[in-house]
Amino acid sequence: MGEAIVFTSGKGGVGKTTTIANIGAGLSRLEKKVVMLDTDMGLRNLDVVMGMEDQIQYNLIDLLESRCRLKQALIKDKRYPNLYMIPAALKHKPVREYKSKLYSLIGQLKQEFDYCLIDCPAGIEDGFDFAVSAADRAIIVTTPHISAVRDAGRVIYLLESLRLRQMEVIINEYNSRMVRRHEMMSREDVIELLGIPCIGVIPVDDKIIVSQNQGVPVLSLRSKSAPSFMQIARDLDDPVIIPIDLNVDDPCEKQRRICVNNEVVSYEA
Repeated sequence: MGEAIVFTSGKGGVGKTTTIANIGAGLSRLEKKVVMLDTDMGLRNLDVVMGMEDQIQYNLIDLLESRCRLKQALIKDKRYPNLYMIPAALKHKPVREYKSKLYSLIGQLKQEFDYCLIDCPAGIEDGFDFAVSAADRAIIVTTPHISAVRDAGRVIYLLESLRLRQMEVIINEYNSRMVRRHEMMSREDVIELLGIPCIGVIPVDDKIIVSQNQGVPVLSLRSKSAPSFMQIARDLDDPVIIPIDLNVDDPCEKQRRICVNNEVVSYEA
C-alpha cells in the first residue's frame, strides 16, 4: 500500500510546485513508483514545470467524471521511468463535489504506486479542502519570510482541524548568508514558530528558474539545490529512527520502543 502526501502552502509563490516535481523525480531515482496529481484547477503549473504540457489529452476532472480511464489520464515521464503525472483541468470548476471521487481514486492509486504526491492549490479555499481530503500526510512548503510563515501556521491549524496528524515543513529559498547577518529567519526560528518538524531546507538557487524554463526538474542540472531535494526524497522514503531513551531501566527501552516520524512503534531485538 502506497502513501498519499499533500504538498500545501498558505500563500502562492513559495515554490510548492517546483518542490513536488523535484521530490517526485528524486523518489523515482530511488526506484519508487510515483504519481503526481495537480489539483490546482484553472491554473495548472505542474505540467509546465515537468515539460509535459504537450502530452496532455485528459485531466483530473475527466478522470473523476469517468470520461477517460486511469491509463489514459496518466502521463509517463520519459526521463524518469517510475514517474507519472495527472494534470489539473484548465477550466476552473467547483471541486467540493468531487471529494469522495478523489478519495476513491487515491485509494486505487495507492494500490499501484509507492507514493501519490498531491500538488495542492495555494490558500485555504475549496481547492485546499479537496486536495487534503485523501492525504495520509502533509508537507507544508514555506519561505523564511514572516508573511509566508504566518500563512503556513494558518494551514497547520486547518490541517489539525481535519485530523491530519503527520505534518512536516520544507523551508525553500533559504539564504544562509542572510541568516548569519540576521537579515532572514533561521531554520530554528521557523520550526519554533510553526511547531512541527522540518524535513528539509532548500537553498536559494538561480538554476531553478533555468530548470522551469527548460521544463526539466532541477535534479537534472548541476545545481546547489539538487542535493537538498534528493536528501528530502531519501528521508521521505527512509525516515530516521531515533531512540526514545537510552536508559536500559526505562520501560520503553525494555519493550524495544522507538520513535519513527514522531510516532512510537515497537520493534524486536
